[in-house]
Amino acid sequence: MARIFGIEIPNEKRIEASLPYIYGIGRSKTQKILEHAGVSADIRTGELSEEQLVKIASVIQTEGIVIEGDLRRERQASLKRLTSINCYRGIRHKRGLPVRGQRTSTNARTRKGKRRTVGVVK
Repeated sequence: MARIFGIEIPNEKRIEASLPYIYGIGRSKTQKILEHAGVSADIRTGELSEEQLVKIASVIQTEGIVIEGDLRRERQASLKRLTSINCYRGIRHKRGLPVRGQRTSTNARTRKGKRRTVGVVK
């Protein structure tokens, strides 16, 4: 398996499909990266030369694309900030409820979790 920034990407797939295995790189960023590096999107990852892998890695660095651990830390810090200032979004995150204005009287099961029946005790 080829390694870019310590992340193993599959050899048998096209480079266009293997780069999104890196957290923070999607399909559109992959196309831009390959275009800047001058690498064909149709080449299999296993067929790439060491030189081409270095080019791809350098493009990711020069473009300032935040990936893997740094991106995870950044996202976690922004959530922590929202919860610490007690804004509406932060409170919703804390309570495990939908954040973007969805209804909760019905639906929202994935966010709220398994149903817990609250009944009257005699």
